[in-house]
Amino acid sequence: MIKNLILLSLSVLMFSSCVSKKIYTDLENRYAALKKENRELSDEKATLSRSLANAHNELATLQRNYDNLLATRDRLQDELNTTRSSLDNLQASYEALEKNSSSALEQNAQRNRELLAQLEAKEQALAAENARLEALRKDMESRSQRIAELENIISAKDAAMNRLKNAISEALTNFEGKGLTVEQRDGKVYVSMENKLLFESGSWAVGKTGKEAINQLGTVLAQNPDIAVLIEGHTDNVPYTGSGQLSGNWDLSTKRATAIVEILMQNPSINPENLTAAGRGEFAPLASNATADGKAKNRRIEIILTPKLDEISKLLNEI
Repeated sequence: MIKNLILLSLSVLMFSSCVSKKIYTDLENRYAALKKENRELSDEKATLSRSLANAHNELATLQRNYDNLLATRDRLQDELNTTRSSLDNLQASYEALEKNSSSALEQNAQRNRELLAQLEAKEQALAAENARLEALRKDMESRSQRIAELENIISAKDAAMNRLKNAISEALTNFEGKGLTVEQRDGKVYVSMENKLLFESGSWAVGKTGKEAINQLGTVLAQNPDIAVLIEGHTDNVPYTGSGQLSGNWDLSTKRATAIVEILMQNPSINPENLTAAGRGEFAPLASNATADGKAKNRRIEIILTPKLDEISKLLNEI
């Protein structure tokens, strides 16, 4: 409650008086932090993808080692069978020689002892290989299970984001053709609203139609509490020429992003900790500013919805 009162006080102050150098600097610092966080999220995702690929490669290596151990075991089994066959032959020779020569009998007994020793050594080697093979099999099963869990979690998150995209598209159907787009890429959902849907030129006050669209979006976000919501304000490259409360395009884009956050915060089911506002000014255009249509597309609010990746990071640490 205190946090909301502070935010409301700051909003009233921002709307009713000139923006100080300190506030502008704080916003710039916050934007830099958000930009860094966004890069870290992108790097984290890339790292997760590489880790998953490495896990698949390691599993393939374990499979090859497993196959090699099977081949070694089969070879030792063949050698054991051959040795047993030789022992049987020597036993037969021993019985024949026993009748004819005590000397030959002694030689045959010595050879028999040697073969028995060889047989015991090969049986021990085979037992050791079987033990290694069993340990490797269990390790492979454990790693395969964790990789399957990781793939299931990633698939579930992708499916959840797809459902979120569809729910948002359905909720905002009435605003199609009014400068609104909803798309899913890189595991995130991007909701883009051109300023003609939300604001008058040079203003950060959200109009009636824009409030309806934001409230519809807020209803969907309230049903997805595990989604991080980044609201970015964007302008075209035409310098701001108004007077009074704005210092330029970057300031205007930040105030517009904050205005969207304030509307979303009116929904008590949305956790304010999931909301972040940022101004990008004219520095992240979608289209060329050389045409009126391109400028209109660049004057927009982008709402970026990102799933939490804590479960994926935990599983990758266990692989």
